[in-house]
Amino acid sequence: MFVEKLRAAQQTNNSYLCIGLDPDPELMAHPHVPSFFTDIINETKDLVCAYKPNLAFFEALGTGGMQLLLEAVRAVPKHIPIIADAKRGDIGNTAKFYAKALFDVYKFDACTVNPYGGRDAVEPFAAYKERGVFVWCRSSNPGAADVQDLKLEGGKPLFEAIAERARDWNEHGNVGVVAGATWPEQIERVREICPDQVLLVPGVGAQQGELEAAVHAAMDAEAGGFLLNASRGVLYASRGDDYAAAARKEAQRLRNRINVMRQAALARG
Repeated sequence: MFVEKLRAAQQTNNSYLCIGLDPDPELMAHPHVPSFFTDIINETKDLVCAYKPNLAFFEALGTGGMQLLLEAVRAVPKHIPIIADAKRGDIGNTAKFYAKALFDVYKFDACTVNPYGGRDAVEPFAAYKERGVFVWCRSSNPGAADVQDLKLEGGKPLFEAIAERARDWNEHGNVGVVAGATWPEQIERVREICPDQVLLVPGVGAQQGELEAAVHAAMDAEAGGFLLNASRGVLYASRGDDYAAAARKEAQRLRNRINVMRQAALARG
């Protein structure tokens, strides 16, 4: 099961860091996508609990983009989960085929989904009980509040209602929630609503999420239950020949900072 695989990887590597794999040709030090990511993965595979390729970046490379993705993730050790950042969401019949593509064809361990279509848009993904599903709830981008903070009847913001739905949809124990690091107060509220689910926290690094506040807000009662994603800040730590070594250095820095915060939280009880 995905959650068990994730927790095992976290324990093995003593890490709650996820690295996003987002190929931007204008920033890459090496023009060959599979080679670039193979080097990054080989330098960081002992420092992470997951990798998260964003499908948009690979699809934008053309008709062979997904093949490049498959080649790029071959270096990921079998015990480390791969999360497809796809944010797929559609009516039930279409969602079924999105899920089939991500889980049966490409064999990802988990994916992100858009909950706008409601339960029947998410259920085809969650029906894969061995795979993980992260419901896009409170995103890290500056414009997130335009929609996600809209007040419903009674004054509850929309993102809280989405978190409640994600909690209700977690019938198989494989549904988590996406909550961006740029909004620590909202992460804390999501954690209150979903005390036992895994939170995927993007937005550290290039989006300048508040690392310490985000980690503290995302922790469950045992100082776990989350993974913090960094993409551009790690991948493009250097644009020179030392790009892989620089990525390792930044990943190690982030992992260590997260662990210090976790240990402090555990010490406080």
